[in-house]
Amino acid sequence: MIFSFIYLQLQANMYKMKNNLRNLKSKNLLIIPNSFPHKNCLYGGVFIKGQIDVLAKYFNKIYVICPTPYFPGFFKNFNCFPASWKKAVNPINYSYKSVSVYFPKFFKLPVNFSRKKAGERAYKAALELISKENIKFDIIHAHFVYHAGYVGAKLKGRYKKPLIITGHGYDVYELPFRDNDFKKIVKYILKSADYVTTVSKSNYKKLVEFGTDKKKITIIPNSYNAKKFKQISQEECKDRLDIPKNKKIIISVGYLEEIKGYEYSIKAMREVINKENDVLYFIIGNGPLKTRLQRLINNLNLNGYVNLVGGKPHDEVPLWMNACDLSVMPSLKESFGIAQIEAMACGKPVVATRNGGSEDIIVNKKLGYLVEPKNPDELAEKILLALDRKWDKEYILEHVKKFESEKIAKETLKIYKKVMN
Repeated sequence: MIFSFIYLQLQANMYKMKNNLRNLKSKNLLIIPNSFPHKNCLYGGVFIKGQIDVLAKYFNKIYVICPTPYFPGFFKNFNCFPASWKKAVNPINYSYKSVSVYFPKFFKLPVNFSRKKAGERAYKAALELISKENIKFDIIHAHFVYHAGYVGAKLKGRYKKPLIITGHGYDVYELPFRDNDFKKIVKYILKSADYVTTVSKSNYKKLVEFGTDKKKITIIPNSYNAKKFKQISQEECKDRLDIPKNKKIIISVGYLEEIKGYEYSIKAMREVINKENDVLYFIIGNGPLKTRLQRLINNLNLNGYVNLVGGKPHDEVPLWMNACDLSVMPSLKESFGIAQIEAMACGKPVVATRNGGSEDIIVNKKLGYLVEPKNPDELAEKILLALDRKWDKEYILEHVKKFESEKIAKETLKIYKKVMN
């Protein structure tokens, strides 16, 4: 009798799982991110959009609701406002394929007490939009624990839908440990989740340290678009970007902020140029440190060798990746570091710091080198070593395939199916 009951239970579970797989195409997915690309912000949440572009074919409809602090355009010239807020200038709702993207506004000040209330205000803005647009959804996936995760937790409580939260960076390794108020908020959010994913081993350890149940956490790394990031002729890319063909090229891609560590890569370049003056270093990205970094370049007499080329459309970045000989990531802290895998998808080695995310990618010296953060001397040493070495591009290309967006999307789908069951 007992064995018959167990057998019937297993059969019922298998039928339910198969039925869920068949019916996934009839489901609507709700994505809550902290930021998302729009016409005035090409980079915010671009990695989330990349995942959505792949997931879209598995769902009936995907709704992206990105609650955004109200930020009038004329405020962007004032340094008292966080650089991340300036991504919120005039976002406009848009749709493509089966994806609809919304940016409901809420009020937030750049001070700590206001940040703690931002989650509730963001939730109310999202709730109002859902009611106004009559949005129906079956699964919620929030990217970043706060404030997106808070919005997801409140929506789960109201609509009784399963919730997945992905912890990406500061929301895992810094925010929960900031003070007791944030600690309580984050504990509530993580406890509300049916499942938690994160992008690196270091983040996983932090989540466990914070008390999250190991049974409901898994690591799903970020991904790259294999159709965009692939090998192209280096000479052709140099021609299109007007880069000298007789120079060795180094690139870094990222927002110009303190945590990206560009101060140290620029200082390292002084030593590199002292030994090899046929090298050019291009830093791709905008940000609040542009003036200070340019001053450092001037003071070190590196004009003409180190170039701040500003932000570039994401579709242009593959040209820079293919034009270079080496990619450098000097970050003080990284949850993952997508620019690394994008460079490797173009067959390029990487020199990166031990920043929490790069260790999961540069797993051996056939892929690149790891150095300590804030150490320009060691960084210069490894850059020179990498530029003089003949790399096995096929090995690099084979290694990075596991981060292709299609493969990572399937890992995410497994979690969706799991919480639906």
